[in-house]
Amino acid sequence: MENGIALEKKDVNRGKKGHFLLDTWKRMCKNKLALIGISIILIQVILAIFAPVLVAHDPYKQDLASAKLSIGTAGHFLGTDNYGRDMWSRLVYGARISLIVGLTSVVLGLAGGVLLGLISGYFKKLDAVIMRIVDLLFAFPGTLLAMLIIAMLGTSLVNVIIAISIWSIPGCARIVRGSVLSVKNQEYILAMKSIGASHTRIIFKHILPNCTAPIIIFATTRMATAILSCASLSYLGLGAQPPSPEWGAMIAAGQDFMWEAPHMAILPGIAIMLTVFAFNVVGDGLRDALDPNIKFDS
Repeated sequence: MENGIALEKKDVNRGKKGHFLLDTWKRMCKNKLALIGISIILIQVILAIFAPVLVAHDPYKQDLASAKLSIGTAGHFLGTDNYGRDMWSRLVYGARISLIVGLTSVVLGLAGGVLLGLISGYFKKLDAVIMRIVDLLFAFPGTLLAMLIIAMLGTSLVNVIIAISIWSIPGCARIVRGSVLSVKNQEYILAMKSIGASHTRIIFKHILPNCTAPIIIFATTRMATAILSCASLSYLGLGAQPPSPEWGAMIAAGQDFMWEAPHMAILPGIAIMLTVFAFNVVGDGLRDALDPNIKFDS
């Protein structure tokens, strides 16, 4: 009998989750900008996954006889760079690098930020200590903090990921802490404490699921920041190194040829702009879709 009741409760919970996801998607579909952003992200993901199939040229192979070809040239419809490398191939492989760096750094940042936020919000004695450490990290401008970390670790994409993930921790921790503080005094949490439930069970099974909305929104908008930061650091020579087809490094290489071959800098710049725009508008759309107080026009 008890097993039957437990199974019934699980089915109800699954139904609620499915209904919640469906409602969120319906609300997202009413946001035209968010749909455009989702479409751009999907295109970027497809390009990144199927890059070897979608390009006809090796993004690293040099052909000096075909250097600085303009857009629309036969065989190189987006032209070539100063070493004769196909721009389309390098842009597509650059999408793979940017998405991997962005996703990895955000996941690592969330892992640290969520854990610190949960501990800080739930355990009052540790709150002051953790928040002072977070405030210390906030005292440094984000890009400056990332540059400082890379200066200590060395220039590479791996170190860029580490730097951006560390930079992401304080913002995530503060958001999660605020959510925990608003949830932990709810009646059902107090009831769990009264029946002797462990802190671990209360935090991860009952509090964390109620903090997922702000975490998802933060992760989406943070992807935009991470991709832009990766491009900025690579542009400064602190991230991806030549001949890596990273968008920021491509802009740095192309800026010396703005009059001869402007597409070398403009095309990766457009790629960065579209990707950052897409993640920002999707993050805004998720924020609105997950807020029941916001009404959309039918």
